[in-house]
Amino acid sequence: MDRLGSFSNDPSDKPPCRGCSSYLMEPYIKCAECGPPPFFLCLQCFTRGFEYKKHQSDHTYEIMTSDFPVLDPSWTAQEEMALLEAVMDCGFGNWQDVANQMCTKTKEECEKHYMKHFINNPLFASTLLNLKQAEEAKTADTAIPFHSADDPPRPTFDSLLSRDMAGYMPARADFIEEFDNYAEWDLRDIDFVEDDSDILHALKMAVVDIYHSRLKERQRRKKIIRDHGLINLRKFQLEFELRREIKRLQEYRTAGITNFCSARTYDHLKKTREEERLKRTMLSEVLQYIQDSGACQQWLRRQADIDSGLSPSVPMASNSGRRSAPPLNLTGLPGTEKLNEKEKELCQMVRLVPGAYLEYKSALLNECNKQGGLRLAQARALIKIDVNKTRKIYDFLIREGYITKA
Repeated sequence: MDRLGSFSNDPSDKPPCRGCSSYLMEPYIKCAECGPPPFFLCLQCFTRGFEYKKHQSDHTYEIMTSDFPVLDPSWTAQEEMALLEAVMDCGFGNWQDVANQMCTKTKEECEKHYMKHFINNPLFASTLLNLKQAEEAKTADTAIPFHSADDPPRPTFDSLLSRDMAGYMPARADFIEEFDNYAEWDLRDIDFVEDDSDILHALKMAVVDIYHSRLKERQRRKKIIRDHGLINLRKFQLEFELRREIKRLQEYRTAGITNFCSARTYDHLKKTREEERLKRTMLSEVLQYIQDSGACQQWLRRQADIDSGLSPSVPMASNSGRRSAPPLNLTGLPGTEKLNEKEKELCQMVRLVPGAYLEYKSALLNECNKQGGLRLAQARALIKIDVNKTRKIYDFLIREGYITKA
């Protein structure tokens, strides 16, 4: 049976008694065989032989008390802590207020003890001096290393370059949309309580371990992106240009072209065919605006430009009178290669980067599988973006059979 100290004078800072859930007042009992977490009992429950789960009344125990001297034979450890707390609350020099808060010592006793053991104590003074000298020596001898970093450019928020970088924030070296962006959702309802069974506790710990592995994978992918400069837009564009030229050369070879003169002729004929196709589609366009005289005039001027060999200078007006935003250019954006043609068309028209679309799609699919169906209101609660974009994504996934309506 040991006699140990508890360094808190406030009973609310101690864990409650496991038997009656009351605040523990010294002295109290700690089981030496149970834990962690530690198993505490008040004296009343201990005398009754309280038992709970693995704890038995015949276990060895320790008496927790701070009724023993530390610095002065006439001062207990509990009074030492009470003095320090009172000086912190009342301020140094307000000895009458300190004595009133302690209740067990006079003003003169508090002042004399504090000055002797906490101010003029040579042991404390030498310890503080050694710590200060060690810190100064460390800062004097150790230089801060400098490592150059090939960070990507830092564009202004919501600029064209910022959108092309797929939500990368160079100042934080982070992304707006993370890999496995909804990994934290599996932990939001987990709560560790002392009354959990061993199986339930092990299951919760397994979920936490899985979450840690997903965080490691997230960091691994970030490191690959930074180490290889994959977020640097200029390098990415250069690779895209090379791929486009290779594809163009493959098209020439497929058509049997082996020299530059034939290639120029091929490009001219291809452009002519595209113009003829555009002329044929003009009729279907004008039929949609046949009752709008202004739209007809625009179409005629556009047709005259095409016939004269010029590029159309007059855009067709829409029925709503509003000028819609151009489709998003997916060139070079990460994740584009994972989309099929219909998904690319959706991202272009909705103006949504492929990485964000894939995260939203994954979240909606997971929720649909859990619930057995998904409503539009649930989709809007899951992805916090413009409601019109959410509706288009939701309708597209329904139409393509990825999810089903609840």
